[in-house]
Amino acid sequence: MNTEDSKFSDKNEEDQKTLLPFLEEEEKEDQAEYQLEEELADSGKMGNKVTSEGAGDKSESSIESLEHCWSDINNIGATKYADRISVLALCRNLKQLNNVAKEKELVVQKIRDELTTCQLRIKMLEKQLEYVDDEIQKEKEADNAAALFRLQAVHRRLCTELEDEKDFELKIALTLKENMLEMWRVETEQGKYEVLHKQLQKDEEELETQYQEKAEARIRKEKIAALQAEENQLSRKKKEEEAEKEYEERHKKMLEGAKKNHEKAVCFLRKSMARIHEENAKEEVKTQEHMEKRIQAVLSLKNSITSNREKLQALQAWNKAMAFKAKKEELKMREAILAEGGNVAKEIFLHKRLLQHEREKQAFRERQKSRKIEIVSRILQEKASIRKQKNRQSCTKASKSGGKLKDSLLWRRKTWHYIEKTCKHPAGAISQLRCSPAEEQADGETTAFVGDDVLCGSAEDEKEKDKTLVEPEFPGLWSQECDLQKVPNEDTDTKQLALSVMKKEIFEKKMEEFQTTVSHKQIVSGHEPRGRTFYSKPSYIHFKDFDVGKIYKKKIVLTNASYSVNFCRLVGISEWLKDFITIQFEPPGKMSPGISCEVGVTFKPAIDENLEGEVMFMAQTGSFSVPLKCTAKTCILALDKVLIDFGTRVVGETISRTINLTNTGALGTRFKVQASAGDSSTCRATAKSSPGNTALKAQFKLSEQLTQGALSFRSDLDTDNARNLMEPSPEETSQEIMLGKVTEGEIGPFSSVKLQIIFIPAIPGAVRAEFVIMFDNSDCKPLCFSAIGVSVDVPVWVPNPNIDLKICMYDRLYQDRVVIQSRAKATLRLKFEVCKELSKHMELLPKTGYIQAQSSFTVQLKFLPRHSLPQDAGSYFNEETSVLEVPVTILIADKTKQVNFTVHAIVTTSELEISPAEIDFGYCTIYEAVQTNVTLTNKSILPQEFGFVELPEFVEIQPNDGFGVLLPLESLTLDIIFKANKAKEYSFELTCKSESNRRFKLSCRAVGVHPPLELSHSLVQFAATALNDVSTATLYVMNSHVSVNHFTHAVPRIGNGEVAPVGPTLFEFCVPEDCPVTVTPSVGTVLPGKKKKKDEKREGKKLNVPITRRQSSRQFVRDGSSKYLSSSSSSEQPESKEIKPDSEAYMAAQASLMRNFRGRFEKYIIPCFVASGDIDEKRGSENLTCSPYNTLYLELHCPAVAPSVVVTSDNGKNIVNFGDVAVGHTIIQQVTIQNISPEKLELGFSVLNPSGPFLLVRPVRILEPGDNKALIISFSPNENKWFFEALDIRTAQKNLTLSITGRGVMPSVVCSVEEVLDMGYVLAREKTTSTFEIQNTSTLTLQYSIQLDSLSPTRNKDQQRLPSFLTSSLQRTEIVGTQNYSGLSVFSIFPTQGEILAGKSQDFVVTFSPDHESLYYSDRLKVVLFGKKTAHVIQLKGAAREHPMFVEGGIPLDVPIESLAVTLPVSSQEALKEELQEPVKSILLVLEHIEGENSLVPAKTELRVGAMQTAQFASKKNVEFSFGNLSLLQKKGFTVEFVKGTVDRGQVKCIGVSWVPPADLDTTDPVIETALLTLKGDVQESYRIICMAKVVSACAPSN
Repeated sequence: MNTEDSKFSDKNEEDQKTLLPFLEEEEKEDQAEYQLEEELADSGKMGNKVTSEGAGDKSESSIESLEHCWSDINNIGATKYADRISVLALCRNLKQLNNVAKEKELVVQKIRDELTTCQLRIKMLEKQLEYVDDEIQKEKEADNAAALFRLQAVHRRLCTELEDEKDFELKIALTLKENMLEMWRVETEQGKYEVLHKQLQKDEEELETQYQEKAEARIRKEKIAALQAEENQLSRKKKEEEAEKEYEERHKKMLEGAKKNHEKAVCFLRKSMARIHEENAKEEVKTQEHMEKRIQAVLSLKNSITSNREKLQALQAWNKAMAFKAKKEELKMREAILAEGGNVAKEIFLHKRLLQHEREKQAFRERQKSRKIEIVSRILQEKASIRKQKNRQSCTKASKSGGKLKDSLLWRRKTWHYIEKTCKHPAGAISQLRCSPAEEQADGETTAFVGDDVLCGSAEDEKEKDKTLVEPEFPGLWSQECDLQKVPNEDTDTKQLALSVMKKEIFEKKMEEFQTTVSHKQIVSGHEPRGRTFYSKPSYIHFKDFDVGKIYKKKIVLTNASYSVNFCRLVGISEWLKDFITIQFEPPGKMSPGISCEVGVTFKPAIDENLEGEVMFMAQTGSFSVPLKCTAKTCILALDKVLIDFGTRVVGETISRTINLTNTGALGTRFKVQASAGDSSTCRATAKSSPGNTALKAQFKLSEQLTQGALSFRSDLDTDNARNLMEPSPEETSQEIMLGKVTEGEIGPFSSVKLQIIFIPAIPGAVRAEFVIMFDNSDCKPLCFSAIGVSVDVPVWVPNPNIDLKICMYDRLYQDRVVIQSRAKATLRLKFEVCKELSKHMELLPKTGYIQAQSSFTVQLKFLPRHSLPQDAGSYFNEETSVLEVPVTILIADKTKQVNFTVHAIVTTSELEISPAEIDFGYCTIYEAVQTNVTLTNKSILPQEFGFVELPEFVEIQPNDGFGVLLPLESLTLDIIFKANKAKEYSFELTCKSESNRRFKLSCRAVGVHPPLELSHSLVQFAATALNDVSTATLYVMNSHVSVNHFTHAVPRIGNGEVAPVGPTLFEFCVPEDCPVTVTPSVGTVLPGKKKKKDEKREGKKLNVPITRRQSSRQFVRDGSSKYLSSSSSSEQPESKEIKPDSEAYMAAQASLMRNFRGRFEKYIIPCFVASGDIDEKRGSENLTCSPYNTLYLELHCPAVAPSVVVTSDNGKNIVNFGDVAVGHTIIQQVTIQNISPEKLELGFSVLNPSGPFLLVRPVRILEPGDNKALIISFSPNENKWFFEALDIRTAQKNLTLSITGRGVMPSVVCSVEEVLDMGYVLAREKTTSTFEIQNTSTLTLQYSIQLDSLSPTRNKDQQRLPSFLTSSLQRTEIVGTQNYSGLSVFSIFPTQGEILAGKSQDFVVTFSPDHESLYYSDRLKVVLFGKKTAHVIQLKGAAREHPMFVEGGIPLDVPIESLAVTLPVSSQEALKEELQEPVKSILLVLEHIEGENSLVPAKTELRVGAMQTAQFASKKNVEFSFGNLSLLQKKGFTVEFVKGTVDRGQVKCIGVSWVPPADLDTTDPVIETALLTLKGDVQESYRIICMAKVVSACAPSN
């Protein structure tokens, strides 16, 4: 019962929820009813789990809202807006009430259905109970206890179910009653508001009637307006007809006048035509000459280019040779410096600086020399020009010349002074020197003087002046902007001039002293500012168009543009501006960089002249100035055109053109337009043109071509010539081209005037008129312009002589009207002819016609271009541009002159080219689609619409489904996609239809393939994977081929070929190299009817080159028995800059891209090769049948997203590589990670191998947004092998994997010296060196240190032990033997520590430097790796003598430890050497003869006598040796090989001693005999040689 009740309540809740969207939509209808809709929304959103309660609340709320709305309507009946809102709310509530009533009916119906089903269930249970009771009675009678118990349990269950159903029936009945009551209540509420509903219906009907009345009234108004528009149109037509009549009358009058003019011009017609032909011939000759000149210019340009190219190649070769030579010299210099032991970098840098300084010095000298020459040449030219002006001067007074001569001499003296100063400055130290105000004033006067001479001079002087002053060397000396009318005062006193010069010099000196004391360089952060330290806004002060007597003010802003604090103060202004300019400036004090201050400038003009100067300031870094300019009002006049072309006009017409005269200045003037007097006002083509007129005409043509529509044109005529032009010749005056009404007047400032020019042709021919505009202002030069026109006289003419048919297509008809006008007073017969070449393509209808007097005639032009037009038209058609020009002739009966007009058209084709014309899709499986590209080209110059129609179901064309528009000559690439639906051979055609209903065919063929295997998913969409993360997807490879019966189902085959055999099938996935996807397993076998699971993993790496599969890029490659597919790209990738992936720049760029990564979507296509059969271990793969056409393709969609955590250390590498580490050592690395997401992250870490060498020492648990924290990882290898583990840093959504790798290496070295390094004999207090090599044979860089036992800290303890010769009979000497008396180590090694790279070797130099004589110098050298392991031990030995000779061999009889040896003082030893010549050293030679062996074989031993090579005894003779007492030795069987001899320096001689036992020898006792060995070198030494011989028995051989 509980479950049924809950289901019922859930249904009621769903029914209640269905009403909420309706109420919400009703709420959004009107925003003005916000309060009412809030109540409705509140009422609509109320609801409980029990349906009856929710429905009751809704009905009550809706009734209350209805009453509320009705009261609102009654209260606010006066306002229309409130009434409208209330009515709308009332309608809405009534609708809601109806909906609630319907809902209640539905709920009641559902409850009734539930009640009936419950009652049926109760009846069924009662029947089952009766049946169970009967069965129980039967089983009781049968005494079946088991069945009885089972039936009793069923009876109990049925009883409980029956009780539950009855309880549920009661509940449903109660619910039904409640809902019935609610439904009745809603119906009663509907009855209450039925009156309101009727009232609303009436209101709606009234509104409809009002709308209809308004619509009828609007229609009536529109009809009235239409009638008024018709009346206006009729009146407009009447006015137009009247205007046409007036125009016809005027036209008749004009024709009559034209006829009269025609009669007058007949006599001139033939001459005019002849001259026109002559002019055309001359123009053709000119054009040919011009073309020849252009050809010659092009050829010369080509020759110059080739010569320049050769010169450039030679220059490049010379530059390369010089560069190679410089490199050789630099290498030689490097070798020389290295040989001398100097610093190569420093010396080369100094050498380069020296060369650069020499070049700069030479360049400065050349620049200085050229500057001197230029200044002197300018001065000489100026002197020559002044001398010429002085000689030719006639209009200048003598009083002015004296003062100006002094000024020129003063100026020349100052110039030479400046040259001397400039030449004395060193390179780079020449500053920009400014002239003082007095100098500038003097210079201005000098310039004025020169200007006056020029005004009175000749044209030759003007050229020389322009050549001299075109580029002034010093500002102010030859100012081009000086006032030419400024003349120095005649009463200038020489004393005042000298005083001004003195003041100027004093001022200049003070300024220099001030600048040197005040200004200093600003150096901030090692940078010295360049350019100006203060900038002004505006950059210069300009008082434009001033009036005398007025006051003008302006402000400028000075900004500190230096790097540090600066100050600024006003120095002054130019001397000649002090009477007019006042500066208001308060020094602001210290100004920080970027701070500005204001300067006020007041101008009080007293004279109407242009002024120029500057305002000078002083800053901490030097002086600067702001230019100042004052310009008076001027009159600037210009014409918008200089040539008016009326074109070709008919005699008797009246044509008017206008020309604009514009004044862009601030001063007005009066003008007057007149015909030019130098030539006739209108010059006809019949008149003979003079050379001047020809030049003027050429000038006008050129100006029309280049400056058509220009706004300004300055006349270059002189004033005298303009005055001559003002004198017209009344005899030559004609009335064809004349001026309009406005010929003179006033033109104001900044205004323009339109001048009208009228052309009334009277006589056929070319007409030209020249006009000049004069001005009252003497500063304004006269302006000239010309007007040209051509008049013709033909009885018939075509108003439109050029008929343009625009762009036409072949095989299409085009028509146009040709209107012909007649000015004759009689009817004329016309005949229309088209050239024979185009008679097949163009036609005029009618071919013959009559045109009435003074009327028009229309001819129909038909043009049907055919494909033979280019061949038929000949010269009329340009094949390159496709332009057709057809001349059409109109023949007039009884007239010799013809009327011609031209028909223009651009003829184009309507072809669409499909490339290629045939497509072979190749082999395509039924599980894939093959795509190829087709280029569709529009050969026409008109846009064409196209579409591929009647496409088969297995072909798709994109984009836009094969429809579109091609622009002129545009090519569009279309993708044609073929998808085979079954295995067969396809051959079909695609039809492309154009807008002109032309069809173009595209042939296609393909072979459908049904492969033996299929993939469960041909498309795998990975989840969004972070960079350097892994996602996994699963798919299946299925083999559904279990039968070869092709009648029942589709079988695997290639086209119409044989069916694939049933059996195991192999597959192999070939993942591209750069694809971040792995397939596991990638190779396998699938049995028939089975499937195999595949796991695909995708690593989140961002790739640059996506792999796409296209049909054209597949190639089948056969190599022996193997068959496979290779993908080749037809387009080569562009070469990029070679950046190594392990470089820092590459890593930094990768980390930056990862941080800024915004997501990327990649697609990959992976081929799966299929082979039928199974692999046999014995036969191998011989029984496999493989075809590349059965290849399956898997498409992968790989979205990549940005990671939450990135590695910031080591340029963002996710690989922690410890490299090679020695076994037993521990290395710690730190990895810094950063949270680049906007959220706080809680991190988790995977567990590393507890027994492995890697250990996460310090993990991080929480990362705030943007935080960087470090992870510490240690590596302690214990074996000689590679170690690899992955550490996953886990977040809530994404993971970051750190790959930790390292290699344990067992260090090993090889030494060139095995155990002992004997340094040999050395003279005391001298030294010798020896070298040994240690090679690193491991793959690890080894850190080594060299240790000597003599320097060991345990040395003192070792010396307290007993000597070795006492404790051990085998070891006679100590490991650390005799040491120097000075305390310094006898043996020294270099280097003592460092690193040996893997596979490299290190040389060590051992130095032996004893300070006294001893034969027992020794030490032990240890090679220690990483401060722990001893890799190699070398015993160092050496001997020192006071004299350069030695004897070695035998057994020494002295004590090897100096402290235990008995030695005499030095004085006693010397006395003993002088007095007693006895041997001081004894050497024992032991010879053992083996008994039992051959008695003839002697026992042998040897002595070595050596002489040391030393620079101390270089001049001494060789060492001599000799034996004494040899007779005794020989008696006892001893034999010495060399009795005496010499030993060279640096050599060792071996002396052999042998013993043969004599016959009477007693073998029980050894034979002992002594001999004396004497050495003579720088001193004489004696050695007692004790020879001891004995016979020993031979040992029996061991079995």
